This record gives sequence, C-alpha cells and structure tokens, in this order.
Amino acid sequence: MLKEGDAAPDVTLQTPDGGELRLSSLKGRSLVLYFYPKDDTPGCTREAQDFSALAGEFEQAGVAVLGVSKDPPARHGKFIAKYDLRIPLATDAEGAVTEAFGTWIEKSLYGRKYMGIDRATFLIDKDGRIVRIWHKVKVPGHAEAVLAAARELA
Repeated sequence: MLKEGDAAPDVTLQTPDGGELRLSSLKGRSLVLYFYPKDDTPGCTREAQDFSALAGEFEQAGVAVLGVSKDPPARHGKFIAKYDLRIPLATDAEGAVTEAFGTWIEKSLYGRKYMGIDRATFLIDKDGRIVRIWHKVKVPGHAEAVLAAARELA
C-alpha cells in the first residue's frame, strides 16, 4: 500500500485519443491523480464536474489534474464531450495502474462482494513523490479540499 512520501509508480495510461501517457512524462509539474469507478454515473460525473469547475485554479497553482477509471478511451471521449469536462481522463484497461496505486479493492453492495475502484485521490509533487492521499472519497467538497492542498505545494 502506497503512503505519503513514497514515489508515485511510473505507470502508463491510455488517453481518449488512443495515445499513451506515462506518468513520469509529467515530472516537473505537480499532479492530482484521481481514481473513480465509472464514467457517467452520478458520483463520478459530479466529481469530474467539480474538478473541471476548478481546472483554471489548479492551472494557476501549477498543478495538472488527471482522472482515471477502467472505462475505455472512447467512453471517456463521450463523457468529456457530454459534460464539457475541462480535465483529461485516462484509461487503465488492464488494471495495472489501479493495482499499483492500491485502488483496486474488494467492495460490498447489498451483501454482494465484488472488485472495484476505490474512489481515491493522490497529490503528487513535481519530483514524483506522493504528498497527500485521500481514500474512500466523498465527492461533495472534495475537489476544493484537493485544491487547497495543491496550493500549499506552490
């Protein structure tokens, strides 16, 4: 399990345009990496909209924001267009990224156990170190709390 102070795993994600993004390519800039279960569901949509609404403020703080789920790139593209999202999304199709960050967990719903993504956020500094981790995120007010922590990095 990753903890604050650890180096962020250098993983590769798929982008909605079919390209790849290696996390190490963002070194030199702070990053908010947030994991969410599924595109176009109520909580996930709200979270993406909240981060999008603050995209300019994250940019001013010198912090990139990247959302990650296992949804395919084409679905991300539709999700971004449908809600006019201003933050990039990436795909972890094989599950290697969620495994590396410890966000692929056993969940329970109405007594049924299944594997899924823990709604979690990692604040990574420009040197690639994890500065702050939020697990089992509650969406209301979360993007604002992450922005406040991100501003402390500047």
